[in-house]
Amino acid sequence: MSAKHTVKQLEDIASQVRRDIVRMVHAVQSGHPGGSLGCSDLLVALYHEVMDYQPKPFNMVGNNEDIFILSNGHISPVLYSSMARAGIFEVSELATFRKLNSRLQGHPATHEHLEGVRIASGSLGQGLSVATGIALSKRMNNDPKMVYCLMGDGELEEGQNWEAIMFAAHNKVDNLIGIVDFNGQQIDGSTANIMGLTEIKDKFEAFGWLTMDMDGNNMANVVDTLAKAKTISGKGKPVLIKMKTEMGAGVDFMMGSHEWHGIAPNNDQLANALAQLPETMGDY
Repeated sequence: MSAKHTVKQLEDIASQVRRDIVRMVHAVQSGHPGGSLGCSDLLVALYHEVMDYQPKPFNMVGNNEDIFILSNGHISPVLYSSMARAGIFEVSELATFRKLNSRLQGHPATHEHLEGVRIASGSLGQGLSVATGIALSKRMNNDPKMVYCLMGDGELEEGQNWEAIMFAAHNKVDNLIGIVDFNGQQIDGSTANIMGLTEIKDKFEAFGWLTMDMDGNNMANVVDTLAKAKTISGKGKPVLIKMKTEMGAGVDFMMGSHEWHGIAPNNDQLANALAQLPETMGDY
């Protein structure tokens, strides 16, 4: 994989994406900034560096393209911003987030026909099943491209995930890379207190997956790990990346607390957040 951007350029894009996130959520006083900020480096790396896809015209089937599935759909702000900044749709449309008749709903949906969105997600626990089906279809059609799926750690409390994990390994769906956002937080508190996950990698390995670790808030490590994950794919096993992130990464007063899972900053908090995030591509 030849580099399209330097790490610094990707970090600059991620800073702008984080600005977009806090502005979008603030504007409608609704949304999920914490997880979106934590996953900004990953989404920027995927859409701006790692994935092989055609931004326009958008093709719903995605033949001969890498595909990304966002299972934890409540972090839609980071998905929308990353796609818009990659040229999939106009950046100006970010200003319509969560508004009436907008294509940018709180959870991604398909009936709005937003480019880049292939499934309605956010009913947690379903994305990996869809991603596995897409990957299996690609393999059956001799399509060499990859399927990436992001899940939340709290989301793994949903049982359907484990059916998909078992199915993917049993059927040797080895063009699938699953990523768990391991930030240790969910809506009501820490995952350790609500439903302890113990060691995620051990569980996936027991089901027959290959596993890796990644620092999800270190852009160089994100790009390097995703490249390595691709090199070990195609060997009969799906790949799982345990991605350690900080909820609210980039905004100091949001970091590490479940309280920013789903609340919006007020005017003073927005100004504080934007002061910490350099504007690198121009605000929408």
